[in-house]
Amino acid sequence: MNLYDRIYGCLLGGACGDALGGPVEFLSKERIHAEYGADGITELHEYDGVVGAITDDTQMTLFTVEGLIRAGVRFDTKGICHIPSVVNHAYRRWLQTQEADFSTSANNDDIDGWLVSNERLWARRAPGATCLSALRTKMPFGDKAQNNSKGCGTVMRDAPFGFLSKSGTSYTFDLAAQTAATTHGHPSAQYASGALASIINFIADGHTLIDAVKNTMPLLERDGAEEVKSSIKNALKLSKMTNWQLRLPELGEGWVAEEALGISVLCALAGKTPYEAIVAAVNHSGDSDSTGAITGNIVGALHGASNLPEIWATKVELRDVIQTLAEDFTAVLSGKVDILASRYPGW
Repeated sequence: MNLYDRIYGCLLGGACGDALGGPVEFLSKERIHAEYGADGITELHEYDGVVGAITDDTQMTLFTVEGLIRAGVRFDTKGICHIPSVVNHAYRRWLQTQEADFSTSANNDDIDGWLVSNERLWARRAPGATCLSALRTKMPFGDKAQNNSKGCGTVMRDAPFGFLSKSGTSYTFDLAAQTAATTHGHPSAQYASGALASIINFIADGHTLIDAVKNTMPLLERDGAEEVKSSIKNALKLSKMTNWQLRLPELGEGWVAEEALGISVLCALAGKTPYEAIVAAVNHSGDSDSTGAITGNIVGALHGASNLPEIWATKVELRDVIQTLAEDFTAVLSGKVDILASRYPGW
């Protein structure tokens, strides 16, 4: 499987999980089954007037990719780049989509590049309070957030960091954690992002999922990473049990970062197919769109876009945008920066 297949799979899988879980995000498991039947929600339903609608999880993931592409352009043209600052700037553009009106924002200095010019990304789909409040402060790009939040608004958006380098170092882990710190001050929120980036990093290098998870564990041997390490260890243990789906609540509900990552790792490991993994990840009493998105990121990177369920992949919102970003991200990672500079200003 080539790099593009994994990147597109990661982004499209995350969007599918997000769209599947969006309509049931705030429902209990019992309510989900009462409304959607014994198997729970298994098809994309209407949310905010759109069948297959993505939420803030995928929106922010797409701006993560855009920020990483711009960072590549900046380094190529200027010879210097602080990646967390450039990605943080991308999140400020996302903030505009949540708090301004598209029709009156054309002359705003923060509105540049093709991604933020797509009106479909200006939909407000229950954006995370911490992300909004941290980005509103207008602190210098890349500065650490002044809060103690460990919400899952970091790990839900940071899978793309996993494609930035070859595995075997802490590079992608550290970059994801540093960028997470620009909106969330708690170490668990930061290290959950780092751990997901590392798992994706090992997958991108051809490792099995179990090896990717196990190879990530040594990176969590640091102060402040105890909750993330414990959640992943519990996910590994539960993944070996035949009744793993019934025991998923032992990992929490996914509203905080380490729980969202633990649930997603469990579903990705224990689900026999991408379909089974993502369905399990959204049909629980908790943050269904985020756990669906993260699980989708993992299994999408592992299996590629062509192996994602067609019933979701053909209907998910913004598939065209996702594909374009996957192509452009692959290009910049392959050194083809010159063809992207006009569309991705490297501020």
